[in-house]
Amino acid sequence: MTSGKFDLTLKPLETYAEGINEVKLGRMAIDKTFYGGLSAVSKGEMLNALSSVEGSAGYVAIEQVTGTLEGKKGSFVLQHYGTMSSNGQYLILEVIPNSGSGELQELSGKMAIRIEDGQHYYDFDYEI
Repeated sequence: MTSGKFDLTLKPLETYAEGINEVKLGRMAIDKTFYGGLSAVSKGEMLNALSSVEGSAGYVAIEQVTGTLEGKKGSFVLQHYGTMSSNGQYLILEVIPNSGSGELQELSGKMAIRIEDGQHYYDFDYEI
């Protein structure tokens, strides 16, 4: 397990589908820089849906992470699945099986994300 912070930049991209019944669909480019036990950068894409009820939304994303994890160099891909509502949020980030390269070739694991005072943090529970 390793933890740290990360910086996140989201950039809107052109969307293919349009929302129906006041649902807004979106697509974003993801750029992250990770600090701590995971020293890396990532690029990815996110699809999201915002319902007409404030605070209710869902998203899926894929991001490729490249750098070092506790001193081991390589890359891997994270898959995201998240929903949020007035009851809270549900978020899963998992390493896609067999997506690792270099010294991270056998990587598996799950990542949790938290936001405190506007700063993003990760907790990465992994095995190599």
